[in-house]
Amino acid sequence: MNTKSTQNNNPLHGIKLAEIVEFLEGYYGWEELGKIIRINCFIKDPSVKSSLKFLRRTPWAREEVESLYLKIISKY
Repeated sequence: MNTKSTQNNNPLHGIKLAEIVEFLEGYYGWEELGKIIRINCFIKDPSVKSSLKFLRRTPWAREEVESLYLKIISKY
């Protein structure tokens, strides 16, 4: 399989996780984001740094965040 062509079909290719978290925080704010995706890094003392640490080691949570991001940007 050609990795380059696979990445061309990936809508998240070239977008860093930090950019996604910062976008969602700006779009919703931490409080609303914590209501949408119920994870402590968005609810208790939220920060981009703590969120990135959690999301990088928790695949299911990262998938939820990426899915929400894709849902929002598909509207534009």
